[in-house]
Amino acid sequence: MATSIKHGILRLDDQLCFALYAATNAVVRAYRPLLAEVGLTYPQYLVMLALWQDGVTPVHELAARLQLGPSAITPLVDRLEAAGLVTRARAADRRLVLVALTEAGRALEDRAATVQGAVVCRTGLAEGDLAALRQELKDLTDRIATSGAVPRNEPP
Repeated sequence: MATSIKHGILRLDDQLCFALYAATNAVVRAYRPLLAEVGLTYPQYLVMLALWQDGVTPVHELAARLQLGPSAITPLVDRLEAAGLVTRARAADRRLVLVALTEAGRALEDRAATVQGAVVCRTGLAEGDLAALRQELKDLTDRIATSGAVPRNEPP
């Protein structure tokens, strides 16, 4: 039974936030079993992606790069370190803690690339369409962040 709503703008199917939420959930669900085969959770995979791309990174920069707060990044790095994929060390400036890939962490990159390829294939998007969608989402994120609606380094 459908109910009447007072404001036509409050239809779930018309909400950008719901479309993004549903799409994000679908993508994460596609990644989850494939990443489990390589021993990573989706959030750990994001940390590893940043390290594969950027190399040795201070924890606070890694958190900013992934748009996470410090309290969210620490447990991820803890688990990756316990798995032998990363190490932490203090920099010359003792206030900085650097995260680096171990040999095992570097070796995992090739296996993770096959996961990425499989998920991209599941989207059914051509390379150009995928790049355009990714850019539009980055632009949306930037527009919202610069409007002051959501601080970039804090989870929603």
